[in-house]
Amino acid sequence: MYFWESVLSALLASFFTSVLGGLYLTGAFRRRRPKEPPLDKGLIPWLGHGISFKKNPAEFLEKMQKKHGDIFTVLVGGNYLNFMMDPHTYGTVIKESKDKLDFDTFGSEVVHNVFGFYLSESNHKILQRNNKKYLRNRNLEDLNQVMTEKLQAVLLRNQGSGGGERPWQQDGVLHFSYKAMFQAAFLTLFGSDSPKSGDRKGTSKDSRAPQCAEWFEDFQKFDHYLPQMVMGMLDPESKRETERLRNFFWDVLSVEKVTEKDGVSNWVAEQDHQMVEAGMTKKMRTQLFFLLFWASQVNTGPATFWVFVHLLTHPEAMKAVKGEVDRVLKETNQEVKPGSPLLKISFESVKTPLLDSAIQECLRLKVSPFLFRSIMEDMDLKMADGRDYSLRKGDQLILFPFIGLQMDPEIYPDPKTFKYDRFVNPDGTRKEFYKNGKKLRHYNMPWGAGPSMCPGRFFAVSEMKLFVILMVAYFEMELVNKEEKVPPVDPSRYGIGTIHPSHDIQFRYRLRI
Repeated sequence: MYFWESVLSALLASFFTSVLGGLYLTGAFRRRRPKEPPLDKGLIPWLGHGISFKKNPAEFLEKMQKKHGDIFTVLVGGNYLNFMMDPHTYGTVIKESKDKLDFDTFGSEVVHNVFGFYLSESNHKILQRNNKKYLRNRNLEDLNQVMTEKLQAVLLRNQGSGGGERPWQQDGVLHFSYKAMFQAAFLTLFGSDSPKSGDRKGTSKDSRAPQCAEWFEDFQKFDHYLPQMVMGMLDPESKRETERLRNFFWDVLSVEKVTEKDGVSNWVAEQDHQMVEAGMTKKMRTQLFFLLFWASQVNTGPATFWVFVHLLTHPEAMKAVKGEVDRVLKETNQEVKPGSPLLKISFESVKTPLLDSAIQECLRLKVSPFLFRSIMEDMDLKMADGRDYSLRKGDQLILFPFIGLQMDPEIYPDPKTFKYDRFVNPDGTRKEFYKNGKKLRHYNMPWGAGPSMCPGRFFAVSEMKLFVILMVAYFEMELVNKEEKVPPVDPSRYGIGTIHPSHDIQFRYRLRI
């Protein structure tokens, strides 16, 4: 009897040691140290606030901010996340050296989880160098000219020609705008399978466009799994489906196919050339092509929808923007009528302050990225108001400007209401924004900041502006249900980038000419 009692005691001791060790490793016994931010672990070991956080991150963090203030630490799925909400302190975090606060660690894991490969430091530098070269200034203007041509070809396809009143067509606002942007961007960045052709009306059929339309549906399917892929939380069935979709786009964007196309953008071609010189394999070059295209559209398409749907549901905003577009066409000696050439839009000379403000307002309302920084060593963080906090190595420090800045009623009165002219003064100059009487350097952060700032932000804004200008210039538009409001958001997309709507709404459109 003594023998079995000894064995049982040993087994129980081993069991409790394992449990306690596991709880220790998952942080169950973590206590707040002096000078650390308020710690909120929730009631469930390891999981912490994981359920509430996953369900609606924005709502959860708003509650945490009201409870704890501008900086706090929460336990989410075994990870301790430090959220810093004070916009006056954002600059301090953004400028901190990567030896203390590193973005690349998190970014590299996201790329691997979503696209299945890691970029080396040398590959990453090639991307950064070419993004700066081709996605701004003169090279961006060249890219915009191609996008203007391709977007007109897509929008005017199947609109017919000749006189007479055009029939109304109907579509979902999200489906129409996102799909049109997807097709035009694909042709702009990756070219087509045949030489350029077309008439002056832009009604020619690019041989690649119908296929692009089919690919759009698969792109949306892939994007649906994005939140789970980012967090590495796919179930077996979802994992099989995302793998299928990856393989599909790797075939569409294979090196062999892309290099045979006409009109591949310099941004894509030059990066690929440099990746070859750096020794990147064909497989990785193909994977990179998909990453580049995905990055160009995953936020821009839904953001274009939000701009378009807000204009459709706010007649005073649509009227103001249309007046601005009419003025631009008059100033550039262009008009939309039968037989007229395609429109040419140069943002170097064209100024659209009201449209710019409307876009900024939609980005403020509907784009909500988490700005991650991995804490690489124990460190102190000094807030703008003078308070000092200690942060632990191995935790994450996260900025969430959507709640800490973009929804702050002191900075933006009535913050949940769309005001198309919020960002512009009556004389057309940009407004300045303040908190606690102090001017904000970072007053709207849909693109992130510092090393994690979106390199394609200038191209994305240009795409949105082009879409609105061309739609307003060429088409009459109205909601099918004139009383319908802007749809609510899908809360699961908070923190990923552009929030998606919970559902689409229908509109009618017809060519003016």
